[in-house]
Amino acid sequence: MENYTLILIIMALMIGVSGIADKIKIPVPVLLLIAGIAIGFVPSIPDIELNPEIVMLLFLPPLLYDAAFNISFKEFRTNLNTIGTLAIGLVFLTTIGIAAIVHFIIPGMTWPLAFVLGSILSATDAVAAIGITKGLGLPHNTITILEGESLVNDASALVAYRFAAGAVTGIAFVFWRASFQFLIVLGGGILTGVIVSFLVAQTLRLFRKNDLVVISLLLLMPFVTYLLAEHFKVSGVIAVVILGLGMSKLSRERFPDAIKQQSRHFWDVIIFLLNGLIFLLIGLQYPVVLKKMNPAQVWPFIGYAAIITLVALAIRMVRVYLQQFNLKKAFQSTRNNPASHPNTEIHRPRRNRRNPDHPRSRDNRRISEEALFDSKTSFILSWSGMRGIVSLAIAIGLPVTIEDGKPFPMRNEIIFLSIAVVLISLLGQGLTLPWVVRKLSPPKQPLTAEPSRSPKSN
Repeated sequence: MENYTLILIIMALMIGVSGIADKIKIPVPVLLLIAGIAIGFVPSIPDIELNPEIVMLLFLPPLLYDAAFNISFKEFRTNLNTIGTLAIGLVFLTTIGIAAIVHFIIPGMTWPLAFVLGSILSATDAVAAIGITKGLGLPHNTITILEGESLVNDASALVAYRFAAGAVTGIAFVFWRASFQFLIVLGGGILTGVIVSFLVAQTLRLFRKNDLVVISLLLLMPFVTYLLAEHFKVSGVIAVVILGLGMSKLSRERFPDAIKQQSRHFWDVIIFLLNGLIFLLIGLQYPVVLKKMNPAQVWPFIGYAAIITLVALAIRMVRVYLQQFNLKKAFQSTRNNPASHPNTEIHRPRRNRRNPDHPRSRDNRRISEEALFDSKTSFILSWSGMRGIVSLAIAIGLPVTIEDGKPFPMRNEIIFLSIAVVLISLLGQGLTLPWVVRKLSPPKQPLTAEPSRSPKSN
């Protein structure tokens, strides 16, 4: 009964704080974080320690499904080069960069432990960025890159974490084997998502006239898909993303308008509650972890967390600006000499040989140019790279012991650093991100709200 009451209190607080944040024009995630930290220090409030498996199962599948369902596949394909660069290459680059800095500045942080911490903090949380910038008029191209990155980078970070944690617990790291397993994990996730999407599509045909059954089945399947993929040791994240993309296509082609409308309102409520709970629970974790730290270590480790946050931001900024430069260079190269890049699809404008001014030729040129972005967009993309729920869940899920039964080295310190980095990035970048977006928006471009992000007709 006490747990039940506590859950109701947390839900009520989340809804109330969200309403207050909207009234006083403070980003909802930021105010929820502050409220969670403050509530956690109240003496009468019991410690709330999250179960990482529950966090990954309860929050990740519906949020990933929602993002995949609503993302524009056309824009996703146009920005695939940038999304892949940020979601895979940048994740591993950030892991290495954070590992290098913490190994040299934190006493006792061995290379395996440094890579564990680096992998935990390598993935960004677009849920936070989109929640904070909602209504600020971010271009759809920017939103697509942020959301597309978040659909894949969680899988990359989880794979990196598995190998890093394995090295600590006694499993030898072999590069070719790790690379092969990474491909198996991603490929298996894609295959799982495709199979489940096909089966769900066939099942829905039997109940297409029953709105409640269809909506309930769509709610259940992200969780089933995630569990099924994880059972076979492949990426549940990628499987859910593929499911979301498949259901989005099916919705556009087959769902009646009544089901689309009901589904939209239903998912609006679900995503609102889950987003709010995520940030409130992140705030509640800080006092719990703080109590387990040696008081003499608290301020030095907060300083380390600030350094890690700056290093991660710098790495992201360098990589994003380098991607901007590479895209521009590739586009100019293919425009001046298309024959030299016969395999470049995104950047090469394909023209109608008989009539270069044919509408199809101009449309292909337009899509190619949409893959480019300017320096202002690069800064917004860089500043939006905040850490969030996935980093928190991975950190809390660190093994308690290693293979020989000894305690996992520096476990409390790694968890504290992870939560501190999440809080610093969300509060620091989160409070300033709306200002950055407004400052860098074109002066004559009106700020309009983004379309609803609940699963519905595209």
